[in-house]
Amino acid sequence: MVAKRIIPCLDVRDGHVVKGINFEGLREVGDAVEMGVRYGEEGADELVYLDISASQEERRTFVELVSRIALRLNIPFTVGGGIRTVDDAARLLDAGADKITVNSAALADPALISRIAGRYGSQFVVCAIDAKRIDGVWRATTHGGTRLTDRELYSWASEVEERGAGEILFTSMDHDGTKAGYACEVYARLADRLRIPLIASGGAGSAEDIAEVLTTGKADAALAASIFHFGEIPIPELKRMLRSRNINVRI
Repeated sequence: MVAKRIIPCLDVRDGHVVKGINFEGLREVGDAVEMGVRYGEEGADELVYLDISASQEERRTFVELVSRIALRLNIPFTVGGGIRTVDDAARLLDAGADKITVNSAALADPALISRIAGRYGSQFVVCAIDAKRIDGVWRATTHGGTRLTDRELYSWASEVEERGAGEILFTSMDHDGTKAGYACEVYARLADRLRIPLIASGGAGSAEDIAEVLTTGKADAALAASIFHFGEIPIPELKRMLRSRNINVRI
């Protein structure tokens, strides 16, 4: 059985990790490199770094930070934000990122997923989907959740898989930063229709929430930010609890 993964997410703006609620009211919580090193030492399986202002400000994720992270980190890490071309992805992978994630640019040009996967392989491509529930329909958003699209979550996720993405990182914008739990019914429905791994993001407020999304929600990995950044749930303690629930995690 493949082990479930615990993945801290570090939203980065100008080289610092920030956190807010529903992508608003952002405040700095630490240095991107030093926090990543600490999480690696604590037993995180992977990290995700998202340059959350890159797409909105129409600039590329800065490669220099990725290089510094790669020099210090001993676990895999994924980088996203402002990746619009295969060359953008290449610069990040060459700088040391293990995987890249695309979101806004993939919605604007879905063939971008195929082009990156075709050159580097699906295992290097994570497609992030940020969605909101509007009038009963989950709709994908772009530019850090600030713009709605006409793409429906489930059909877009299936298309992403067919185009060659190796994983999907789905964030419920309605749950992000609220600590009210994950949208487990949505994750379970996604998992049932996908063949590729699904990373759950948005709403973790307790170890119970993470256990639920990895079981009831059928997610392959749980991504969280606030509860790790502010020391509410130490990763070693979380993993011991998950093991006690017969959830397969690496310790």
